[in-house]
Amino acid sequence: MTPTLLGRWQTRLLLMETVGLLITLIFCGGGFGSPGGPIFFWLLQYLVLFGLAWDYLYIFLQSYRWDQDWPAAFQWLAALWEGLFIILVVDLAEFKLPGTAADWDTGWFLFHYSFVWIAIFIVSQSLMRVIFPRWRFRGGQWL
Repeated sequence: MTPTLLGRWQTRLLLMETVGLLITLIFCGGGFGSPGGPIFFWLLQYLVLFGLAWDYLYIFLQSYRWDQDWPAAFQWLAALWEGLFIILVVDLAEFKLPGTAADWDTGWFLFHYSFVWIAIFIVSQSLMRVIFPRWRFRGGQWL
């Protein structure tokens, strides 16, 4: 599949606000031994917000590939970058993002982010193709 910008946005919003939100609610409630609290919800929303902006860059980069595709290996690299970016913004920035100032723990963020991202990757590679059969042929657009 060669995703379009609109397709990337639709897919990111759908998966983050369904699969990502379900996992985040477990973490917010103290699941997996996490400290709980709304920080995980805030972090998920920042991942969505910054991710929508990163999608511009990803579309630009994929235009330089001969097939203009975005393979799964690039998804893993993008996931590493997006997670690292959030850590840099929250840990090193002089200002704190709302909702992250008091309860930030890099270890718990990495644990939460890993669960969310792997679940979203699995759903995007399997369940999305079943529920939205033409999703792959519309550049990731499901509406």
